[in-house]
Amino acid sequence: MARLLQPGVRKRELWAWAMYDFANSGYTTVVITAVFGAYFVAVVADNASWATFLWTLALSVSYALVMLTAPLIGAWADAHTGKKKGLWLTTLGCVGFTALLYFAVPGALVLAIVALILSNTFFGTGENLIAAFLPELARPRALGRVSGWGWSLGYVGGLVSLGASLAYINWAQGQGQGAAEFVPVAMLITAAIFLLASLPTLLMLRERAAPQPDHTPRNAWRQVRYTLGHLSQLPDLKRFLICTVLYQAGIQAVITLAAIYASQVFHFDTQRTIVLVLVVNITAAIGAFAFGHVQDRIGHVTAIALTLAGWIAMVLLAWAAPDERMFWVAANLAGLCMGASQSAGRAMVGLLAPPAHQAEFFGLWGLAVKLASIAGPLTYGATSWLTAGDHRQALLITGAYFVAGLWVLRGIRADRGRRAAHRFTLQAGLA
Repeated sequence: MARLLQPGVRKRELWAWAMYDFANSGYTTVVITAVFGAYFVAVVADNASWATFLWTLALSVSYALVMLTAPLIGAWADAHTGKKKGLWLTTLGCVGFTALLYFAVPGALVLAIVALILSNTFFGTGENLIAAFLPELARPRALGRVSGWGWSLGYVGGLVSLGASLAYINWAQGQGQGAAEFVPVAMLITAAIFLLASLPTLLMLRERAAPQPDHTPRNAWRQVRYTLGHLSQLPDLKRFLICTVLYQAGIQAVITLAAIYASQVFHFDTQRTIVLVLVVNITAAIGAFAFGHVQDRIGHVTAIALTLAGWIAMVLLAWAAPDERMFWVAANLAGLCMGASQSAGRAMVGLLAPPAHQAEFFGLWGLAVKLASIAGPLTYGATSWLTAGDHRQALLITGAYFVAGLWVLRGIRADRGRRAAHRFTLQAGLA
């Protein structure tokens, strides 16, 4: 284990870092994927024809906010070693506004949308900050494995939050309660688990990056502009960020709309949807853990290419599925690919990002992911609206993002990108 970690990093600190993936995964699993999305469409918006589009639009606003602020926050964190402070703020913000979803009763559209936008904005910002710790903890040759450990533990955290919600929902249904009564309580359960599970990270994780006094708040935007203006010096990282926008658009559509697709196409109720997502989280954890080891051996580019081929196969299976059986196969293939591709993408950025600018470039990565989070779900939502609720067609069209991502990936060389990152650091220090 010691040979995989940077000097001075202890095992318990690695565990504390990975626990944040455990903590925040409950939010995406319960709120975004399994429970609240379908509840919002069917109950809060009363199955209106525009409900799916409104859901994707609200999420897109939150992703746009993260996209606009991520590079600046990353540059500020690099200047002041402020990643830990940022994590405290974003964690409390996401937990608080997730708890506010308790009041999202039928017809409370404004409250539901505001709480959703703000909770997801805090979540996305915190996700960028925790990712920026990765190069401080793992040696370059072990980025894939360590990232995979975090992602796999994250899926376990999603299982815990989803399992706790399912246990409560089963009890509530036995008491004769409906979704308008038990889903709000599931939001409180999710918020509480997020807060408790994040404490090891917030209390034990050390920040090792040295402050950079020249990166003051006054010139943080200047540094971001410099970085964007000189991305031509990092052609492989630039190409990978474009690739990220494309393939993540497909992934984010699947994450955001999986429960809605299962509900609308195969008529899953809340209970069956939660069971589906529970199983998929298990396969996703396996994919993240196992593929992290494979990635370090076969190379980051090859690993991501394999996962994108798997995503394309998943879309075709889910689109053509005549019944639930093939849909279950597609869903579990999506789980394997999700765990692998999410872990691989984070490790790839850690490899290609210039040293001393890790938080800033992970902020740019967050910008790319959030841009994808706007494009993918909005494409799906708009297509389903324009086709009068044809969710199969919406999935197939959204799946084209995976094909485009695979095409862009072809020209990337990780070794060349790593060398360019070190040259960039030297030149930026002289600028």
